[in-house]
Amino acid sequence: MALIQISEPGQSTKPHERKLAVGIDLGTTNSLVAAVRSGQAATLADEKGEHLLPSVVYYAKDKTRLVGKEARQHQISDPLNTISSVKRYMGRTLDDIKAKEPSLHYNFIQTDSTVPRIKTQAGEVSAIEVSAEILSVLKKRAELTLGDELTGVVITVPAYFDDAQRQATKDAGTLAGLNVLRLINEPTAAAVAYGLDKSSDGVIAVYDLGGGTFDISILRVTQGVFEVLATAGDTALGGDDFDHVIANWIKQQLGLDNSDKSLNNQVLGAACQAKQTLTTEQLANIEIEHNGIKATVELSLEQLNTLIDPLIKKTLMPCRRALRDAQIELDEVKAVVMVGGSTRVPRVRDRVGDYFKQPPMIDINPDTVVAIGAAIQADVLVGNKADSDLLLLDVVPLSLGLETMGDLVEKIIPRNTTIPVTRAQDFTTYKDGQTAMSIHVVQGERELVSDCRSLGRFSLKGIPPLVAGSARIRVTFEVDADGLLHVSAREETTGIESGIEVKPSYGLTDTEIEKMLLDSMEHAEEDIAARMLHEQQVEADRVLEALAAALDDDGDMLSTEERQSIDTAAENLAKLKTGNDDRAIKQAMQELDKVAEVFVSRRMDSNIRKAMAGHNVDEFNAQD
Repeated sequence: MALIQISEPGQSTKPHERKLAVGIDLGTTNSLVAAVRSGQAATLADEKGEHLLPSVVYYAKDKTRLVGKEARQHQISDPLNTISSVKRYMGRTLDDIKAKEPSLHYNFIQTDSTVPRIKTQAGEVSAIEVSAEILSVLKKRAELTLGDELTGVVITVPAYFDDAQRQATKDAGTLAGLNVLRLINEPTAAAVAYGLDKSSDGVIAVYDLGGGTFDISILRVTQGVFEVLATAGDTALGGDDFDHVIANWIKQQLGLDNSDKSLNNQVLGAACQAKQTLTTEQLANIEIEHNGIKATVELSLEQLNTLIDPLIKKTLMPCRRALRDAQIELDEVKAVVMVGGSTRVPRVRDRVGDYFKQPPMIDINPDTVVAIGAAIQADVLVGNKADSDLLLLDVVPLSLGLETMGDLVEKIIPRNTTIPVTRAQDFTTYKDGQTAMSIHVVQGERELVSDCRSLGRFSLKGIPPLVAGSARIRVTFEVDADGLLHVSAREETTGIESGIEVKPSYGLTDTEIEKMLLDSMEHAEEDIAARMLHEQQVEADRVLEALAAALDDDGDMLSTEERQSIDTAAENLAKLKTGNDDRAIKQAMQELDKVAEVFVSRRMDSNIRKAMAGHNVDEFNAQD
């Protein structure tokens, strides 16, 4: 009788058993979760068979939260406590949001942090917390469907998302209890879903028009590796804007008041429904009830096209810009992939096809294509497929650098740099005759060493005793595929070398990384000011030290009045450099340079005469 192997709960009995991983498309209007099962990637449905989860969260008085369709039902009756399209606010300051939306849809509150919060009857929430509520529902759906806890998740983001937006997305995942394996660009995920990474090499355009955002990405595929050549778009342009244009038309036709928020939301919902109807029909009947009176209006497909044409045109301008930036001609684009629910609109498909001079790819549901691509990549990341199937590279989570004079950080490898990576930079000595250098490796986004995390220190000894600034020390940072950092320093003339190996992320939780990044955003302006001040103070010290040495050697070249002028300017600089005004320090250095100009000139002439003593000009010409 054969033995049956029994494993501990949660542990695989066989090395080939699959780990559970999913891909999540965290969308502006709708969100989805997908997984690879039996070799096929597909989106996962809830208990009612619904795949799309509306990206809407309702905050009730009793502090309960509703997510999805249940939440969307409150948009008309309670719009201020029903948060939708929150993706627009991810990683954005209140000033950023106001610039895009002069009339804010919610009660935003500016806090001590740069992260704005939205006031609801259940308390104040940030865009990160709202997104975490959506992700939590998708996580629960995945675990119920797959029957076990998730090993990890890949979340997609627009290609144009900057560091702050990407970090906010990752923070939302962490807050939802997800192990975020990777954030990947939505256009890359869409191309993977179509299998374009396995087809012949070439240029792909990914046109992504979602509910609230638009982006166009130009990708080049070379042997299964994606390279983003250029991206453009608009973070505040999408299907929601189609709805608003239709809603305004409805209100004009029916003579409705714009000031009634509840009515506006009802009209907006009717506009969205009409848009969806006209994806397959020629005519949509719209019914609005206001003050007990029902009013109806008809919207034709032709009228819809007229209304939305200006918005579609706005999406084509970034397409031109992206192609120009990528230095790609239209006839070089071999495929156009359509992504996002708003690309269901026939007029959008027609206009995009006309522009790129080829029918766009619409074989996969545009709502699900991104989530499916993310699921395929998640499946690879957890080890369910051979590494050769898809190459995915990690990134440095926080910048790596070293301490320079004045408590300043010189960043060698910026955060989000793909690893493995090697970067080198040359440094020099600060003082005359310096024979050793202490190298302090730090991690973080702040400008001052005291605000960053220390990773380690090592010394480089045996530097030739040269004049300050003459020695050349090359410091090399190398991060391998496992995230191990090796820092080495080499003095170029002697070849002496020293180094240290550290684990950049060791001991840092995601919460600590989040805090360091939030701190860097919150203190950005004061950090820049502090860096400028410290740089001027270091330069002032160098100038004063060099001047003191020169006066000791050749002070007798100066008259009493000249010496007094230089001493006065030096004393003024020494006094100002202890203050907090970098401009005053810079001005004082300029004044000292001016009064010491005669002294510098005399010393230079004297040194030239000494060097030429016993020689004539013809000898130097002969050497040339």
